[in-house]
Amino acid sequence: MAIFRRSALVVAALLAAPQATQAHHGWSSYASDKPIKLTAPVTGVTWGNPHGAAKVSYGGKTWVVVLAPTARMEARGLKQDALVKARAVTLEGYPRSDGTPEMRIERVTIDGKTVELR
Repeated sequence: MAIFRRSALVVAALLAAPQATQAHHGWSSYASDKPIKLTAPVTGVTWGNPHGAAKVSYGGKTWVVVLAPTARMEARGLKQDALVKARAVTLEGYPRSDGTPEMRIERVTIDGKTVELR
């Protein structure tokens, strides 16, 4: 009976693994050979795990900005209230390879203060 339970748990874990990996995207979908830097107003912020996210309005599009984990951002001096709506920020990172208006952020500059996120 113990062998059956163990086998059932292994099968359940293997079946759940693909869903867990799809829930969080990998960094390979970003063009690390094409860094971009833009300054834009923040239009929204999501502060949570596995990482935060922001939205900025740039070039007539709404860009999704993939931030670092919240604990890392706070430890490095970037607090949620610093990314208040409509505040202009300078973002440096990598765009998605498929042209989607999304970027993986490496650093953010607000009011002259730069915070490294990776």
